[in-house]
Parts: sequence; structure tokens; C-alpha cells
Amino acid sequence: MDLYPLKFKPILKERLWGGTKLKEVLGKPIESDITGESWELSGVAGDISEVANGPLAGTSLQNLMDNHGEALLGKSVVNRFGAEFPILIKFIDAKQDLSIQLHPNDQLAKQRHNSFGKTEMWYIMDADPGAKLIVGFNKDVAKEEYVQSLEEGSLLDLMNYEEVGEGDTFFINTGKIHAIGAGVLLAEIQQTSDITYRVFDFDRKDKNGNLRELHTSLAVDAIDYKRKDDFKVSYSAKGDMVNEMVDCPYFKTNFIALSRPMHQDLVNRDSFTIYMCVGGRATITNDWGSTFINKGETVLVPAMSSKVEIETQAAKLLEVTI
Repeated sequence: MDLYPLKFKPILKERLWGGTKLKEVLGKPIESDITGESWELSGVAGDISEVANGPLAGTSLQNLMDNHGEALLGKSVVNRFGAEFPILIKFIDAKQDLSIQLHPNDQLAKQRHNSFGKTEMWYIMDADPGAKLIVGFNKDVAKEEYVQSLEEGSLLDLMNYEEVGEGDTFFINTGKIHAIGAGVLLAEIQQTSDITYRVFDFDRKDKNGNLRELHTSLAVDAIDYKRKDDFKVSYSAKGDMVNEMVDCPYFKTNFIALSRPMHQDLVNRDSFTIYMCVGGRATITNDWGSTFINKGETVLVPAMSSKVEIETQAAKLLEVTI
């Protein structure tokens, strides 16, 4: 099978905290004023991505994996994850603050939910002046102190706030309490999991007037209570070369800012390659075809590709592999 660079139909999610930047900044086909997420590449049950371009348009990601497993994913990826796509790719628009939350590690997630844990990273694409993230605690916190802060409504006093701008990148390991703040548009790369423990939601109500479910009891044993400065990613943004951002057991992400075409030899890469366009536009070509991507679009280059050509005069890309 000739597996050309594949684009997928965005899976759009309305959220209580969502806005309009996914449409206004990234050009997503949205009518709602509260769309918070665009799932670009998903193997999550019930939200399986479908191909949007070329002869395979309409084919599900699951169908591709079932019929072209190693050619699509890479032998090492299939050996490790089987017929499950291992990462979830999103763009997120927070018009309001997201809930304060955290994600369990693989062991807890498997035990409680028969799921992977959820390690993730964020690349800030746009931020209103003064926009912030919550990442971790502002000091070491005892479990009892945390529980008391929930009871007294003082959790925010324990949070660490980070003001952000375009290009800032954060690595959110499991157990780290966090929240995306109002005014932030970001690209998210994460393990395939939709397991979230929400611990504080500003007493907001949904469209039916109901408070959203909290997971305070589940979260207590999943939280890392230590103050750690391990979340801000330091990386080079040097142009026309591949710059490493994150290399963790679940995904590897590089930053590529191009002002001219680039050739990449993929013969020894036993993994698919994903390109998220976070600025400009480019055309991605492998051995069997090509497709263009604009800012806010994503392309999957199958593992069977021996090379990729990136044609552009100006583009910023996040390159993701396993």
C-alpha cells in the first residue's frame, strides 16, 4: 500500500472554557463560541480520527493500523503498543481558565481504569497579555495540607503560576497538578489517554446548571506534592535545523523553524513522524505523495517512508515521533 502523508479531519470538542481562537487563528470549521479542543490525531475509543486527504479519505486510523500496522507505525511501535495509537495530538483554546487537574501514572491508570497514564507537553502558540498557566505547587506540600486547602477553598494559594508567551514549552509529567489559564492557545502532545482527575473548577456550572464532577478522592494518591522546577522546556529555536525539545519514554518532539526547504532521511527511523504546523505553511512529501499544511494543521508521515521533503519559505513545525 502506498502510504502518502496523511491529514485527518479535526474532531472538535465544545468545552465550558472554550472560545473562538481555533476558528479565528487556526481556521478550524467551527460555528460554536465555546470550542475548546481540536483533536488532530486520535486513537481514543469513540473519537477515532479519519483521513481527510487523498485516496484514503474517510478511512479510520484504526483501519489503517489494523491493515498496515508496521508500515504505518513502525515495528518497534507495534511491538510496544500493539494496535493502539500511542499518542493524542490536540490544539487547545482556553477562553476561560481550565479546571485545576492532574493525571495518574501508567500504574495507577492501568489499575483503576485499564488505561495508559497521561504524560503531556504544551507548546504555546498564542497568549493574551498576562496569560498564565498553573504548573505544580509553589512549595513542598504535605498531603494533609493539600486536603485542608480543598476543604477551606484555599487551593489557589498553593499553586505555582507561570506567565507565558508564544514559543514557551512545558512538560507535564504524571502527578503534576496543572491548569491552562484564560487567553492561551496551545498545541498539546500527550499519551493516548483521556483520564483526568479534576480537583478544583472555580465552582462553575455547565450549560444545564450543574457543577462538574470532581475527582478529589482519586487524586489524593496520584499527586506529586513536591515543588519541582522540571516543567519549563529549554530548547534552541535555531533556524533551518532540527532542535530537540522533549525526549521522554512516550514521545520525542523537535522544533523546526524553516526559511528554506529541508530534506530528512528516515531510513533508520522505526516510527511514524507527525508534523504539527505552528506557524506558516509547508508541503510535506514522502515516497508516495505530498500534502500541504497550514498553521493549525497536522500531517502523519507513515513509518515506511524512507525520506521526507519539506518545501517551504517560512514554517514552524513540531516534529513528533516515538
